[in-house]
Amino acid sequence: MRCILLVSLLALPGSPPLAQAENWPQWRGPNLDGVSGEKNLPLRWNRTESIAWKLSLPAWSGSTPIIWGGRIFLNVADKDRVNLWCLDRKEGAVLWKKHLADGNFKINKQNMSSPSPVTDGTAVYVMTGNGILKAFNFSGSELWARDIQKDYGQFGLNWGYASSPLLFEDALYIQVLHGMKTREPSYLLRVDKRSGRTVWRVERPTEAVHESPDAYTTPALLLYDGKVEIVVSGGDCVTGHDAATGRELWRGNGFNPQKDPAYRVIASPVVHDGVVYTPTRVRPLQAFRAGGRGDITESHRLWAFQNGPDVPTPVTDGTYFYVVNDRGIVWCLDAKTGKEIWGSQRIKHGIYSASPVLADSRIYVTNEDGLTTVLRAGPKFEVLAENDLEDYCLSSPSISEGQIFIRTAQYLYSIGKRQPVE
Repeated sequence: MRCILLVSLLALPGSPPLAQAENWPQWRGPNLDGVSGEKNLPLRWNRTESIAWKLSLPAWSGSTPIIWGGRIFLNVADKDRVNLWCLDRKEGAVLWKKHLADGNFKINKQNMSSPSPVTDGTAVYVMTGNGILKAFNFSGSELWARDIQKDYGQFGLNWGYASSPLLFEDALYIQVLHGMKTREPSYLLRVDKRSGRTVWRVERPTEAVHESPDAYTTPALLLYDGKVEIVVSGGDCVTGHDAATGRELWRGNGFNPQKDPAYRVIASPVVHDGVVYTPTRVRPLQAFRAGGRGDITESHRLWAFQNGPDVPTPVTDGTYFYVVNDRGIVWCLDAKTGKEIWGSQRIKHGIYSASPVLADSRIYVTNEDGLTTVLRAGPKFEVLAENDLEDYCLSSPSISEGQIFIRTAQYLYSIGKRQPVE
C-alpha cells in the first residue's frame, strides 16, 4: 500500500491520478491536490439511503477524515480535550482514542481539532490548533510528541491555527504564518517523521501588515525535473522552498495590490502538472509555472483570475480548473491559460467552506448545511445530483476504495459500497 502512495506522489508533475482503489492519506488525498482516480463512486445519497454506516461525533471540525486500508483517523474535539480517533473502516467502530491536548476552545468556526492528520500507512501524525504534534503507530502507541508553541513561541493568528502538516517521504512540513496577534516571525519547519526532531526551521518574512500575515493554508508539494520544493502561501505572497534545506528559492507577489490590512488567506495552493495555482482572499488567484528563481511575479506568471475563492481550495485535473466561492458560485477555467470555459454558475444557495474534490469525472462540493452538489466535470456546466445530510459541515469529503466519507457536526458518514484493493 505504501508503494501505491509513493508511486502516485512521484507521478504528480505530469501523470493523471491512478485509476484504481486508493487511500486518502492527507487532507487533499493521494495526489495532494483533491483529485482521486476512483471510479463508480456514489452519485446519490441522503441520511438513510446509500449509507454504509455512520458514527456519532461530539463536535464539528474542519478536519478531514484520513483513510489507509482498513483504518480511518479523525482529529476530534471533545469538550476541553482534543483526541485522535482510530476507526475500523468496515463497521465504523472506534478502535482507540488517544489524548492529544487539553485546552480546546472555539473561535468562530474553529476549534483546536482543525488540522487534518496525515499517514504513511505505518504511522499517523497529527497536529492540534494549540500546537501539539504527535505520532502514533496503527496500534495506538505514541511514538513521539512535540509542543510547537513551547519550542518556538505562541501562535499569533486572529482566528486560531488550522494548517495541516504536509507529509512527504521521511519528513513532515509544518508552516506557522502569523502576525495579527504577535510580532514573532512566521516560519516553516521540517520535522523528521521517525524521531519528531526538527531538521530545519526557516523564517519566512513578508511585508504584509495587521491581519494579512495570517494564513490558514496547508503547504503543497512541487515536484519537477528531479527537484522537490515546498510551496507556502500567505502573507501577500507565495514562496517555494528547497525541501532539503528550507531555503527560499522563489517568491510570487501581487496578491494584495491594495495593501488591504485584512487579507488573511484560507484557501491553499494547488500544484498540478508543474503549475502552482495560488488563491488569496478572492482576488487575484494567480497561476505560476515551475522552475523560477527569485521574484517570479512577472517572469513565471501564467495567468490571474479576479473571482477566486476565499475559503474553499480549488481543484484541477490539469485541463480544467474549478473554483467554488463561499456563496456557491462556480467557475471552470482552462488550467493552462485561465480562460473562462463556463462561469458564474450558482449551485444551491448556502455558505461553502469545504473544498471540492474531483473524482469519477465529477466534482463533489459540500456546503455548511451538509448538502453535497455533484457536478459533471468538463466543459459543460451540469448538476448531476444534490445530496442532503441536513447537518452542519466544514470538512472536505474524502474518497477511498469506492466510498465517500463526509464529516458533519453530528456524524461521520461512510457512503456507498467498499471496493477494496485486490
